[in-house]
Amino acid sequence: MTIFMPAALAMCFVFGACIGSFLNVCIYRMPRHLSIVSPGSTCPACKKKLPYYTNIPIISFLVLRGRCKFCRRPISLRYPVVECLTGMVGVITCLTFGLTLEALVWFSFAAVLIVVSGIDLAFWIIPDRISLPGIAVFGFLAWAVLDRSPAAIGLGILAGGGILYAVALVYYLIRRTDGMGGGDIKLLAMIGAATGVPGVVFTLFAGSVLGTGVGIAQMIRRRHTDRQMQIPFGPYLSAGALIYVFYGGPLVDWYFFRAFS
Repeated sequence: MTIFMPAALAMCFVFGACIGSFLNVCIYRMPRHLSIVSPGSTCPACKKKLPYYTNIPIISFLVLRGRCKFCRRPISLRYPVVECLTGMVGVITCLTFGLTLEALVWFSFAAVLIVVSGIDLAFWIIPDRISLPGIAVFGFLAWAVLDRSPAAIGLGILAGGGILYAVALVYYLIRRTDGMGGGDIKLLAMIGAATGVPGVVFTLFAGSVLGTGVGIAQMIRRRHTDRQMQIPFGPYLSAGALIYVFYGGPLVDWYFFRAFS
């Protein structure tokens, strides 16, 4: 782990938060089939164009007390959360990989997963125009930057898409209803392109544990007794993938040490 000075870490956080502001645009506009380039930022409620000084990541939300400058309608808490999360990812990426091309690849990977998670939480969909190009882009970057062989990349894609497809098929044959969306299958294939087979296995395990834990907590909180209560799986697959990228090696080593010592 590379040691950075506080000023450098602060710059990484600011950079990440600024990228997070753009990710919020993607989360809001892509499911609605709107351009992520133009027009500029507007209030979703009153549609007025927002001045630049109302778009400062995190700070503007706090100064405006979470309300639009013009119509005073509440601003979704998602905006500062995504900005703060992306800023933290920027810091963790630099601490883990340094200021390298590898760090840029993994930061980009994390940014895409944040967009996927935000969309899936809000709309219960994972757009193909994110996951399908993501398979090609991160497959190429894994080969060009991360020095992974084409065979390993191909196996990662097949494992990611194949495992979830098999699970979805078996569930459908038994229950005669869809238990998993196609978006999750394509998302795990994209994760496999970036992380390979080990990353797919870790992501699926970690995502299942996280999703099950959150699902049980929701059932208890809502006193929900339906065992078929659905939750979006994309955010938990994304979380599992990021845990693997940043902490997978030490966690796997710890697990096998505890298991076989």
